[in-house]
Amino acid sequence: MKKLWKCSVCGYTMEGAEAPENCPKCGAPREQFTELSEEAAKKVYDSYVTNDLHMELAVLAEKMIHLSRKGIEINLDPACLAIFQSAEAAGYVIKEKSKAEIAGHISKGKW
Repeated sequence: MKKLWKCSVCGYTMEGAEAPENCPKCGAPREQFTELSEEAAKKVYDSYVTNDLHMELAVLAEKMIHLSRKGIEINLDPACLAIFQSAEAAGYVIKEKSKAEIAGHISKGKW
């Protein structure tokens, strides 16, 4: 596994054999970088995959919400309307849960 370095000033994380001369984001000097442990680095790498999955789920949920709203507007019959209303609500919940999970990963440095 490659080494991961984290800027203690801004939280920027980067891969490399050694920390950069200066942080590409905030300009902090090399001394402000710490090497992540192997366990912490593995969590970051694993979270790359799950974060991408959560982003995709949020996009799909937004599409589901949009499609459901079209069905709600048509309002063909009560059973059809109920399905679209349920799908709209479920899409919103899924979208918000995925966004919250990504935010949690970010707050823990798993991004």
